[in-house]
Amino acid sequence: MSMPLDCPLIEVSGTPLERGRQYGEQAVDRVRKGVGHYSEQIQRNGLSQMDLEAITDKFAGSIATFGQHYIDEMKGIAEGAGISFTDVMLLNARTEVLKMAHRRQKGAGDFIDPDGCTGVLVLPSASNDGKLIHAQNWDWKAECAETAVVLKIRRDDGPDIITFTEAGGLARTGFNSAGISISGNYLESDRDYRTLGVPLSVIRRNMLEQRQLALAMQSVYATAKSASNNIIMGHVHGFGLNFECAPNESFLVHPTDGLIVHANHFQSPVALAKLKDCGIANMPDSLYRDTRVHELLRDKVGSITVEHVKKALWDDFESPFAVCRPPRKSMSNNLTATVAMIVMQPATGTLQVSILPALNTSFFDYSLTMDVQAINQDGRHQVEAA
Repeated sequence: MSMPLDCPLIEVSGTPLERGRQYGEQAVDRVRKGVGHYSEQIQRNGLSQMDLEAITDKFAGSIATFGQHYIDEMKGIAEGAGISFTDVMLLNARTEVLKMAHRRQKGAGDFIDPDGCTGVLVLPSASNDGKLIHAQNWDWKAECAETAVVLKIRRDDGPDIITFTEAGGLARTGFNSAGISISGNYLESDRDYRTLGVPLSVIRRNMLEQRQLALAMQSVYATAKSASNNIIMGHVHGFGLNFECAPNESFLVHPTDGLIVHANHFQSPVALAKLKDCGIANMPDSLYRDTRVHELLRDKVGSITVEHVKKALWDDFESPFAVCRPPRKSMSNNLTATVAMIVMQPATGTLQVSILPALNTSFFDYSLTMDVQAINQDGRHQVEAA
């Protein structure tokens, strides 16, 4: 298998429309390749362009109500990359669009592979140097190794952002200059796709636009979604919380021994008492992936380093159905893999990415200048005098 193992840095600034144009121009080849991946998948399953436009129009309406500037930025991406707005919408709501399109095709088989992941949050109390570590393996279509980018957004209206994402996407895994970090994991429940919500990429971006942790939590907790999803959130000053989200309700999973580890099944007893987990049938390995990572880190609590986290995420127990997945055929016969390992330390403004880590142990390093409010020795935030 021959795929590029690079991950270009895209830097943008200015108004939402200007940022989008810069993004589309700099990532044009990868954006178009991503559109090609998903367009081919749609065509293979007999979905018309008219159906696609009808579905993306509905999502555009929900996004515009949530925040018009996201629509402006996506229009800029379309202009910069020379593609349609519908194509950019497909990139930013690809799971939701494909699932809803599937529901319009009576009798069609379910052709959407789960977007699996294993996420880790190490609180400062559990780390070797007292700094939070937030990391994730992203498991998805292997060819997305060719469309991955790191996007750095310089903003005049809030904290700067750095995020690993598919080219053309608004956000996926990343942190902002205020010290808020996020990662996401696929979940599936019997409540999914009954109503129209805000696409997950837009919610993640909104979380990273917040300077205040409370507002970032409100964004994930209270925003209506079309489908279930898991989001791990951290803060540089030592806070961590896991949100298991159904479309209309969120369930909390708190750290244990300074650790949060989550794969692709619901853990909250409250969630399991109220809904049916529908994802395990297609991702049975999820049931041991989170356990494996937690066990590999548990005995090191208080002295966990970035290298310990990487080693845990490289775990090959029961390969190819492992925490770190080499390219293999999925249950629907697509080629799937751990596309990337992302490791973040917001306190130092560092983000590292390894592409196809089961085949490649090297990392690309990226940085973001931080603007984190200092804390006094008594634990209170410092307030500058007027």
